[in-house]
Amino acid sequence: MFSREILKSFKFIQTPFYYYDLELLKTTLKALTLELNSDSFKVHYAIKANANNKILNVIKDSGLGIDAVSGNEIKKSLNIGFNRKNIVFAGVGKTDSEINYAINNKISCFNCESVEELEIINNISINLNQISNISLRLNPNIESDTHKKITTGTDKNKFGIDINDLNNILKKLNSLNNLKLSGIHFHLGSQITNYNVFKDLCSIANRTNKKIFEYGVLLNHINVGGGLSIDYLNPQEKIIPNFKKYFNIYKENIKLFKNQKLYFELGRSLVGQCGFLISKVLFTKKSYNRNYIILDAGMSELIRPSLYNSFHKISNITSKEMINKTYDVVGPLCESSDVFIKNLKLPMSKRGDLFCIHSSGAYGETMSSNYNLRNNIKSYYSDSI
Repeated sequence: MFSREILKSFKFIQTPFYYYDLELLKTTLKALTLELNSDSFKVHYAIKANANNKILNVIKDSGLGIDAVSGNEIKKSLNIGFNRKNIVFAGVGKTDSEINYAINNKISCFNCESVEELEIINNISINLNQISNISLRLNPNIESDTHKKITTGTDKNKFGIDINDLNNILKKLNSLNNLKLSGIHFHLGSQITNYNVFKDLCSIANRTNKKIFEYGVLLNHINVGGGLSIDYLNPQEKIIPNFKKYFNIYKENIKLFKNQKLYFELGRSLVGQCGFLISKVLFTKKSYNRNYIILDAGMSELIRPSLYNSFHKISNITSKEMINKTYDVVGPLCESSDVFIKNLKLPMSKRGDLFCIHSSGAYGETMSSNYNLRNNIKSYYSDSI
């Protein structure tokens, strides 16, 4: 998995740290571009997945836009050099200062999630003497068959406008003169493995697009969000997501009017597999017939297993032992939930062994914290190690 030279370098770096394979990221982006293959399709990278500067520079160079959910994400994207015309601003709770910043910096579009938000953006636009492009984020009430904490498109979620209220929203927009309706937006959730969900979304998007056209508005774009999954179970065997199958669903099922664009907001599928959390064994112990490996990385560096009960493949990358043993792999924090995995068979492990937690490029570094006053985690890259 890692070359002998890289492993040798790892031994001289203070753990825990993130390691990013930039060549893998570039290969993933090339696969994305190859399968996208449409002038009508545009991908905005969901920056919340990973906002690391080097990662963002590679993504910028591939020509993608940005899906931002905070003012600081917009600011960082502009500082990195992303084109402001390719930045969309989503999020259920935009502050007035964030809205002001986005308008002043002339980003592409706001994805709006409530009537009150529409009114506030209109009022701020009046004060700034600007016309703001808005897209209606509609909640289509589609179950996405993913973890309940990363589902966003059902009637139990806080996100979006009830799609049944669309007629009232369209009428309301007639009185909001400093807003221009440029699109509709959907997002069903993250790590979706049932591709039929995306077909269901196409049907709803088509009906909604037609309805708005008949109302008298030709939308500039339809934004279908993201949700494309990666393979956490077999990351080395299936390291590139199935972009072909994903985009073909939309090519075969979405119905665009002339000159309309289809937007995607992909995050995890672009960066998930290129990131690895490298950690060191602090201690091993046996207690009540359970064997524990205690790493120096924990939920402060990768919170997904604690927050979502998510699985990440874990490897001992320095042990030469031939005998396997069953362990609970845990972190050092003073929390019972600081557990990466239980009952995992690994080579016999000892203090000082290096461990790799795979598929950590998305929602790893970006969700890390200083809980227990731990140090900020550092990152290293394949082009400089």
